[in-house]
Amino acid sequence: MKTQIKLLLSVVLLSISAAATALQVGDQAPDFLLEATDGKSYSLSQFKDKEAVVIAWYPKAYTSGCTIECKSLAQNGHLLKRLEVAYFMASVDSLEDNQGFAKETKADFPLLSDPSKETAEAYDVLAFYGVPKRHTFYIGKDGKILFIDTNIKPATSAEDMAAKLEELGVPARS
Repeated sequence: MKTQIKLLLSVVLLSISAAATALQVGDQAPDFLLEATDGKSYSLSQFKDKEAVVIAWYPKAYTSGCTIECKSLAQNGHLLKRLEVAYFMASVDSLEDNQGFAKETKADFPLLSDPSKETAEAYDVLAFYGVPKRHTFYIGKDGKILFIDTNIKPATSAEDMAAKLEELGVPARS
């Protein structure tokens, strides 16, 4: 009985500790350097003082919800391209898997690959089963987190992102 209580207490303390370290609005977003499906590598710092950044984490290439979300962004990306924002989908899939997935969904924007899971861990999006939770981070030109969306609707992802960016005051491209 004492062992079970100690184990339960340890789990509770770890949960509280993990929740205390989770990223929040106003925090500096972790920088990263990740390879993308367009053959380039991207870092958050390259956009500093230039444009906002949206990173839409998704669990796994070729799965139903992720395919729907990627197609939404591919078909309605014009809503985002008119704003001063660089936008990405990101997963822990290999670059090769993401390249095939991008081709299949006709993604005309970069999908970022984080097979080491370091960036996913830094953004605190890894689920206990090793793939990212479907969370979208809105990051200002100053590198600070403006909003974290944890209630993603894959079918309207592009429309929802554009509306949120406008609500956050991200200007239109000139």
